Amino acid sequence: MKSVRKALRQGELEKDTYDRLVCAECEKPLKTENDPETITTIRTCPDCEAEWKEIR
Repeated sequence: MKSVRKALRQGELEKDTYDRLVCAECEKPLKTENDPETITTIRTCPDCEAEWKEIR
């Protein structure tokens, strides 16, 4: 699982006009999963189901 920062640099993720994270391949906004036990947030594409982690 790659980090959100790396994916933005490599072009796998983009930001839309409202600064939301969007999958570059599917052009869909990412879903967010927060686990209160960890310091990371998991971002998931609803179409291709690719995952990226983001440190909160």
